[in-house]
Amino acid sequence: MWGFITCLNDILIPYLKGAFNLSYTQAMLIQFCFFSAYFIVSLPAGMIVSKIGYQKGIVLGLAIACIGCLLFYPAAAHGIYAVFLIALFVLASGITILQVSANPYVTALGDPDTASSRLTMTQAFNSLGTTVAPFFGSYLIFGVSGEHNSATASASDVQVPYLILALTLLLLALVFLYLKLPKLHQTNANTKVFSGGAWQHRHLVLGALGIFMYVGAEVAIGSMIVNYLANPSVAGLSEGKASKLLAYFWGGAMVGRFIGALVMQKISGGKVLAFNAFMAIALILISINSEGAVALWSMLGVGLFNSIMFPTIFSLALHKLGKHTPQGSGILCLAIVGGAIIPLLQGVLADNVGVTLSFLLPAACYVYIAYYGLVGCRVNPIKPN
Repeated sequence: MWGFITCLNDILIPYLKGAFNLSYTQAMLIQFCFFSAYFIVSLPAGMIVSKIGYQKGIVLGLAIACIGCLLFYPAAAHGIYAVFLIALFVLASGITILQVSANPYVTALGDPDTASSRLTMTQAFNSLGTTVAPFFGSYLIFGVSGEHNSATASASDVQVPYLILALTLLLLALVFLYLKLPKLHQTNANTKVFSGGAWQHRHLVLGALGIFMYVGAEVAIGSMIVNYLANPSVAGLSEGKASKLLAYFWGGAMVGRFIGALVMQKISGGKVLAFNAFMAIALILISINSEGAVALWSMLGVGLFNSIMFPTIFSLALHKLGKHTPQGSGILCLAIVGGAIIPLLQGVLADNVGVTLSFLLPAACYVYIAYYGLVGCRVNPIKPN
C-alpha cells in the first residue's frame, strides 16, 4: 500500500493538472505536500510510536492514511485543489507514521544478523506496489482504453480509486489491530536529530545530501514522465497509455534491486552506486536528445539504475557510526524531503524552459550521487572543535 500510494501520485499529477488547468509548478505541489509530511511528521511520529508501541503505531498510520484517502471525496465533490493538497498531506502523514513503526519493527523482529534481508524483502513488496499502481490508476482514472487525456478530466474521476484505497487501508488497520504480534520494546532514538555526534561524520552529512538528491530525482522523473511521454516531440502517447508505461520505470527498480544485491557481493557499494548514477545521467541525456522509442525507453530505463541507490546511500552513510547510528538514521529519513523540493523546482523549470530540458535537473542530482559513490562515502569523521 505504501509503494502503491506513492506511485499513484505520478498519475494524479497529469490528471489534476488537466482537471484544474494547472501550471507544472502548481501540479508539483502534489509531491511537495506529500513528501513534506516526511520532514514535518517523522519526529512527532517517532515520539508517538515510542509511547504506544510498534503495532499500535502501524494501526494509527493505516487509519490516518485511510482518512487522507476519504478526504479525496469532498475534495473532488467541491472541485477545490487546495483540499486535494490537504488530503495528500494527511495521507502522507499516515504513511510516515506507518514507516516509522514498521521499519524498526521488521528490523527488531528476529535475528539481528538477518535484519537486512527482512528489510530487503519488505522493499520488494514496496516495489511490487509501485509496479502494480500504474495499471490500477490508469484503468480507473484514465479509463480502460487508456485513450482519455487530462484535457477532458474531471476531478471527480479520482473518487472511486481513493475510496477503494480507503477501504483497503481500513481493512488492513483492523487486521493489525486484532493480529497477535510479538510485543517488542520501542525506544525513540530520533528525538535529538538536529544536534549530536552524528553530525561530526562527514560521510553521513554528505550521505544525507545524497538521499535528498536521490529521492528528489526519482520522484521528479516519476512525476514528469507521463507529461514527457505525452509530448508529441517525444512519444506522443495519450496520458492513459503513458501512465501504464510507468510500470516499466518502477518495475525496473524492483528488478534492479535483485541484480544489485548479487553484484554488490563482489563489488563495493560505492562503485556500484557511481556506475548506476553515470548510467542514469547517460540515459537522461540520450532521451532528451532523441525522440520516439529511443527517447521513451531510455527515460524508462533510468528506473533500473535507480534501484540500488536508496539502500546503498543509506548503508554507506551509516557505516562505522557506532552509537550514533540511530541519530544518523533519523537524519537520513528527514532528507527524504528532497522528494518535495526537487520535483517542485523541476516544475518551475518545465514552465520556463519546457518539459524536456527540465530533466537536466535530476541529471544534475545524479552527478552528485556519482561523486558520493566515488569520494563522499569515504569514512572520515569530522573532528569537533
